Order: sequence, then structure tokens, then C-alpha cells
Amino acid sequence: MAFRRRTKSYPLFSQEFIIHNHADIGFCLVLCVLIGLMFEVTAKTAFLFILPQYNISVPTADSETVYYHYGPKDLVTILFYVFITIILHAVVQEYILDKISKRLHLSKVKHSKFNESGQLLVFHLSSMVWCLYVIVTEGYLTNPRSLWEDYPHVYLSFQVKSFYLGQLAYWLHSLPELYFQKVRKEEIPRQLQYICLYLLHIAGAYLLNLSRLGLILLLLQYSTEALFHMARLLHFADENNERLFNAWAAVFGVTRLFILTLAVLTIGFGLARVENQVFDPEKGNFNTLPCRLGMLLLVCVAQAWLMWRFVHCQLRHWREYWKEQSAKRRVSAVPRLPTRLLKREPGYHENGVVKAENGTSSRTKKLKSP
Repeated sequence: MAFRRRTKSYPLFSQEFIIHNHADIGFCLVLCVLIGLMFEVTAKTAFLFILPQYNISVPTADSETVYYHYGPKDLVTILFYVFITIILHAVVQEYILDKISKRLHLSKVKHSKFNESGQLLVFHLSSMVWCLYVIVTEGYLTNPRSLWEDYPHVYLSFQVKSFYLGQLAYWLHSLPELYFQKVRKEEIPRQLQYICLYLLHIAGAYLLNLSRLGLILLLLQYSTEALFHMARLLHFADENNERLFNAWAAVFGVTRLFILTLAVLTIGFGLARVENQVFDPEKGNFNTLPCRLGMLLLVCVAQAWLMWRFVHCQLRHWREYWKEQSAKRRVSAVPRLPTRLLKREPGYHENGVVKAENGTSSRTKKLKSP
């Protein structure tokens, strides 16, 4: 199974070999784990990679319900999901993005941004659908008080824990992809910033038992990011198309406001009214005043930083736009000099002498005296 068409071979286990064959190597590792399910001796270890761990059965009125909590074994499952994400990344790049970019004939800089936006658009759209499905089935939209009631939310359903493990795996896989995709050095700091921000917020919501709030905030954030990357892809296809950018600019500020409001309402007011306010990491309880202030500070600083970057980029874009408009006005305002019509003698020129159409010179010949 080859994801990329290679015109030449590279030395085994060299740097170029790993870069061009990293998806195939990941596929072989995933296949080894799946083959381990076929044998009784290795099946237990294989399930450790594939399925979420730390399940517990809670008796209900009708039957028993299986819930999950987090632990160190989740790192093994996340590692397996990282390899799956690398494979899916290569599939999207090879069979979708590369075929589209060949038709657009983009420059190297635009080609890099096109690949980045294409990968993130696919991820954001799929995560939006997955996140919305989890929120609706768990009933978080119909009962907003469930975001802080019965805290700590130690026990998670299968789909909630799978969602968080998948999100952590995707953003962790983005770190080696910077090396595999040969991202330019100028782009690495910017991409590292938002990768680390996502990892910090998702891991914080997962480890601090704020999974319900994290789902709502991720849905809001991913919807805005999906609109931005969709607008950028359409801009690469048609540079004059900026309607989606205007829509994204309007949605961006509203999303920051919703995220801040929801975070303050849940952490600042909801958790403050919960009776159990004792710091107990063993039971997963972090509902204390210093912890709540730290959570709110992290969310507020992140949203303020995103808003500052947004305003800075918009001002720079507007300055460039007005410079272009003023340059066009100056060019149109310059008066054009009338072109002088040169009166040319009939015939044509040859060696600086005007020749008649019949080949003779137009000058009068002197008559020789006999």
C-alpha cells in the first residue's frame, strides 16, 4: 500500500526514506496490532491499543451502564490513534489535496497554506459533526445545568472518552507532521502556537473533569475555524472571492464572546455553587477558588490573545487594501500626454534615405553637363 508515487528510491532508514514512507510505516504498525487480535496470547495487549481503558460498570434501574475514566494507559491508546491519524492525513493529502493543487498551479507559499487549510478543514468538519452528535445524544444542550451539576464528572461515556482521545491524537500527530511535510521555518512558530493551545485546552478539560464544558467550547471553536479555512481555500481558487472572509470576521468576534460567557457562567458561577469544594485529585475534584481562577485566567488570556491577533491581521489587511486603492487612483489621475503624429514622407527608408515605392530615391537628380 503506497500513498505517494515515488520516482526514485532512497537508502533504507535514511531521512528522506522516513519522510516519504512515514505513512506506509505507520500502516504496517497498525496492521501488526490488528493481527495481534487474531491470537489469544496477544489479544489482550492488542485491545490495550485499540479500545479505551479503565471501564467500570454502574448499576441502573434496568441494567448496567459502562463508564470510563482516565489513567496512564490512555497514552498507549493515544499513540495507536496517532498512527491512524498519520495514515488518514496521507490519504487526504494524496487523493484529494494533491489532485486539486495541481489544477490551481499555486506557488510554494500558497501551496503550503493550501495543504494546511485543506487538512484542517477536513478535520474541523468531521470533528464538528462528531462533537455535535455527542452533545445531542448526551443531552447537554437540553440541560445546560449539567455542565456544572454533579461535578466532578469523573465517569465518561464511551463516545465522550473516544472523542477526547481522538482529539489529543490528532493534535499530537501534527507535531511530527511539521517534519514529514517539510514545513518552512517561517511557518513553524505560528503552527506550533495553535497546536500547543489546542493540546493545552483539550488536555486540561479532559484531566480536570470538565469534559462537558470542553465539548461545547470545541464545537464553537471548530465552527469558526472551519469557516476560515473554507474561505482561504476558495480564495486560492478565486482571489477576488472574499465573501466568506467577511462572514468569518463577523462570526469570529461573536464566538469569542460566547466562549468567554459560557466559561464564566460554568466555572465562575456554576462550580462556585456546588457544595463539594475540596481539592481532592484522587477523586478528580479540582473545584477550589484558586483552581477556578486559574481556569478562567487561561481561557480569558487565550481568547484575548486570539482577538488581538485577529484585530492586528485585519488592520494590516485594511492598510494593504487602501494602499492598493490609492496607488490605482494615482495612476488614473496622471494626465496622459498626447502622442505626436509624425509626418512621414511617402515611400520607405533605407540607410537613412527615403526611397520611393518604385525603388528610386525621392531626391531630385542633378543633370550632368555635356
